[in-house]
Amino acid sequence: MEDFKKFKEEAREIRRKYANWDFINSLSPRLKYALVYYIEEGDLYIASRIAGITMEEMNELRIKANIPNVN
Repeated sequence: MEDFKKFKEEAREIRRKYANWDFINSLSPRLKYALVYYIEEGDLYIASRIAGITMEEMNELRIKANIPNVN
């Protein structure tokens, strides 16, 4: 369990480090919150529900924001 917590925190740090925060902050509040949720939790499905878009669209937005897919 300790290893899982460590991996989850390392993945979160990688997503935070590489994210394009200027791009994220330029988005509508709903999309911004969804990307921040993804950065913190790594859950693309829930992030797409928050944004009100499909998972495919959310993944494209993740790529535009330079957020790596670390899972």
